[in-house]
Amino acid sequence: MTSKTVRPTSITEYINAAPKEAQKKLREMRACIRAAAPGAKESLKWGMPAFSYRRILVMFAAFKHHIGLYPTPSAVKAFEKDLSKFVTAKGSIQFPLEKPLPLPLIRKITAFRVRESIEEDGKWKT
Repeated sequence: MTSKTVRPTSITEYINAAPKEAQKKLREMRACIRAAAPGAKESLKWGMPAFSYRRILVMFAAFKHHIGLYPTPSAVKAFEKDLSKFVTAKGSIQFPLEKPLPLPLIRKITAFRVRESIEEDGKWKT
């Protein structure tokens, strides 16, 4: 009989199941987002840690060489200059595992998403 890998059901379980080298950064990311969006609800969306307030504000995930942050395309565009030294796509940002997380920038991006949510952003309804 083969055993199936148990999928995490909370952000804490997700972080504890992540590779050891990513766990500290995931905890830092979670604390940073929590501080920038104190009223946000934590959950897992599409298997990734997510913070929601009216809508999904941000999600993040661990990968082999980076931590991915998913703050929606509007946030990536709004912080284009600040993100120039990171790999970005339409709605995602990659923070390399071997470098410190830019926590002040992550805080600003999260605060931007909170403002968007309050202003009735039409994206990513929860």
